[in-house]
Amino acid sequence: MSGQPGTAMARKAARLAAVQAIYQMELTGADANTVTEEFREHRFGQCPPQTSEPEPVFFVDLVHGVPQHQVEIDRAIAQNLSEGWTLQRIDSILRAILRAGVYELAARKDVPAKVVIDQYLDVAHAFFAGEEPAFVNAVLDRVARKKRAAEFGKAIPDDELRF
Repeated sequence: MSGQPGTAMARKAARLAAVQAIYQMELTGADANTVTEEFREHRFGQCPPQTSEPEPVFFVDLVHGVPQHQVEIDRAIAQNLSEGWTLQRIDSILRAILRAGVYELAARKDVPAKVVIDQYLDVAHAFFAGEEPAFVNAVLDRVARKKRAAEFGKAIPDDELRF
């Protein structure tokens, strides 16, 4: 990230929009191209003045990256769930949040892991008021500590999730 407030806000808006798009793809079966085009034509450019427009390139990367690497992403999520939990048991919007977060942890090394976790925690708070944000925080933290071990003072990262 460039450190500019506008860029941070545009990325934050892109993450929220990407989670909505990933959720929509799961519900409707639409592909990433169709959904990203729909968002660009009908949703972007209509943000209230006090909010930021999503960063389009970042949005597209997230929305296209998740389905492209979904098998690896879902495996990483499943490996970091509490015993007795399965990915299918998780609410669909939570799945979308986790998938986007895990993709960003694996593919966007330009964004620090702690920023990724914090941003998706904010996204979770936008949708949920209960324990769901803590769940998102826990799963993404576990994945980050494996995939970005050096950022947490560990020597060897888990290379299983690498794009």
